[in-house]
Amino acid sequence: MKKLHIQILTDKNSWTVYYADNLGKLLKRKNHQAKLIYSESKVENGDILIIFGWYKIIPKNILNRNKYNLVVHPSALPKGKGCSPLTWQILEDKNKIPITLFEAVEQVDAGDIYFKDIMYFQGHELLDELKKQQGKKSIEIIYKFIQHYPNIKGVKQKGKSNYYSRRTQKDSEIDINKSIKEQFNLLRIVDNKNYPAFFWHKGHKYILNIIKEDNK
Repeated sequence: MKKLHIQILTDKNSWTVYYADNLGKLLKRKNHQAKLIYSESKVENGDILIIFGWYKIIPKNILNRNKYNLVVHPSALPKGKGCSPLTWQILEDKNKIPITLFEAVEQVDAGDIYFKDIMYFQGHELLDELKKQQGKKSIEIIYKFIQHYPNIKGVKQKGKSNYYSRRTQKDSEIDINKSIKEQFNLLRIVDNKNYPAFFWHKGHKYILNIIKEDNK
């Protein structure tokens, strides 16, 4: 296999850093030149740019620096474009979540598709467990691309698109008039640190943290 010049662009404040770093170590063990970067301005000319947990549109002049610009998105594109697709689908009570590797272009989540896979959940996983599965599956599908390089051809997206909006702290509000069971999927996807579950009662705001007890 040809030694590839690969860069992994991620947000240094994102949960994806751990998995981006693990991906970089894997690629180095396979004798590729792999580099983790935290700014678009640091993108160099190379073979592959992996955009891993980067939430901004990258300009065409930067995308042109590499032959391929890979993004992993947890939905069956063109369905589920936009923000937080995994958590939105959990709220839709789905436990079989598609994940797609595609080519980054200037339009949001619109590039050619290289590979698709599925993440399976059982309905009890909390956010950290959901992210762990997403991170591991992202590494798998990206490495599959590397293994097939350069004998890869993307497929144009077909079908009707829909978009998920960005979730904010207000989306973590619990309705005190509904049961915990009715709102369990919402509790599964709240971020205890950044976007904790909360509710209002008698003019006061109350914060909830959800932690799964280790059955062992």
